[in-house]
Amino acid sequence: MFQAVAKTLSVASTSSVSRGILSIRHYCKKTPTKLRVSEAISGAELGANVKVQGWVRSVRPQKANLFLNVNDGSSLQSLQIVATSELNDPLLTFGSAVEVTGILKKSPHRNQPVELEAEHIHVIGECNPVDFPFKIKDRHGLEYIRQFPHLRCRTNVFSSLLRIRSEATSGIHSYFKENGFVQIHTPVITSNDCEGAGELFQVEPSSPEYEEDQNFFSVPAFLTVSGQLHLEVMSGAFSKVYTFGPTFRAENSQSRRHLAEFYMVEAEVSFTQSIEDLTKVMEDMFRSATEHVLAHCAEDVDLFHKHVTPGHKDTVDAMLKRRFPTITYSEAIDILNRSSEKFTFPTDWGCDLQTEHEKYLVKHCGNIPVFVTDYPYDLKPFYARDNQDHPEHTAAAVDLLVPGVGELCGGSLREERLDLLRARLEEVGLEDTYSWYLDLRRFGSVPHGGFGLGFERYLQCILGVDNIKDVIPFPRFSHSCLL
Repeated sequence: MFQAVAKTLSVASTSSVSRGILSIRHYCKKTPTKLRVSEAISGAELGANVKVQGWVRSVRPQKANLFLNVNDGSSLQSLQIVATSELNDPLLTFGSAVEVTGILKKSPHRNQPVELEAEHIHVIGECNPVDFPFKIKDRHGLEYIRQFPHLRCRTNVFSSLLRIRSEATSGIHSYFKENGFVQIHTPVITSNDCEGAGELFQVEPSSPEYEEDQNFFSVPAFLTVSGQLHLEVMSGAFSKVYTFGPTFRAENSQSRRHLAEFYMVEAEVSFTQSIEDLTKVMEDMFRSATEHVLAHCAEDVDLFHKHVTPGHKDTVDAMLKRRFPTITYSEAIDILNRSSEKFTFPTDWGCDLQTEHEKYLVKHCGNIPVFVTDYPYDLKPFYARDNQDHPEHTAAAVDLLVPGVGELCGGSLREERLDLLRARLEEVGLEDTYSWYLDLRRFGSVPHGGFGLGFERYLQCILGVDNIKDVIPFPRFSHSCLL
């Protein structure tokens, strides 16, 4: 009797132990390492069980095997997935979202360093390739892609652009940090029209409790056209400041050169009385950011230089190898007047330089960036420093002109002399509006200057892209929906 009970207990105990071992084995099974495609391609975790999530860029079913290319936006190059035909699924189509687990192995093919031998393929998001506007074997032009602002990030060319844009942003921030600049977050809503052109978007509350003629801030408020005046405030306490953020212009943005919303990099340097101090920052920042992009996004930049703007690589190389020359506005006008080019706009001394003039000057100077300094005083805003030179009467202002774009940067020394600044504000009827600006000159004022760079124009310059709407994630059109 006791032997039978003992035998029963022994069997039960053995069964429990077995279940426990199976349970331990289940919980001890190693979870697949989640990798980005760029990490997998680099050979990270080679030989390990890994998981990759992304979107299918190509599908090649064969009798015994299935080949997929999967991309997750981390790299221009896709990861090849190799699976048995048993893992094929009708939902595995171009554009579908998938999760793949398997063993990362060296690839026997020269064109790819690694491949993922799939054990499981799970379709997370379906995509009907018939309705999808981008086709698997077609190379779509920028004009076609522009019709689908909500989908164009799925294309190779635009995903490359967005990675380049991200790295360019990082490169600009790195330059300023390494050179002692303090970043300032300037307001998006302001009462200042820094540019003085009146191209402003007014901000009004939509709540019915506010009357139409009632200003939310007691004064009219607008979306900022520049953070410069706020940086000037900060330059009374910090010797080097910068901002990098969105700016807005209520001008015709239907052209290939204009945007209603875009990004500006702006800097202000205190204790300087030299335009050369500003041009040095402009040039060094341009070089540093561009070298950063080329170092971190070589494949993506090559995509543009080979397939979108062939030959532009030579232009970029020349810009980085040679120092940027400097000419005065008067010299620029003389160059234009001596040329055989037929310009649409006049080239008399005192006229504002138009894009056609700027592009000609760049070509004349060897198709590299060129600084133009000392513009007519009347062409520049109230804050530009008066050179007090006669009879020409110019301002200590500077523009950086670059190939394919024209003006990239605009800046000036600021008028720090209180009497001259007050006289200028009185002349244009702005003394009351900018009384606070005069205070900056009353209390510990120092000579200072600064500039602004159009970020989208910078991207056009280094990539050779003709239409500014192809270098911003979400361009605003008057006839399109606002995402």
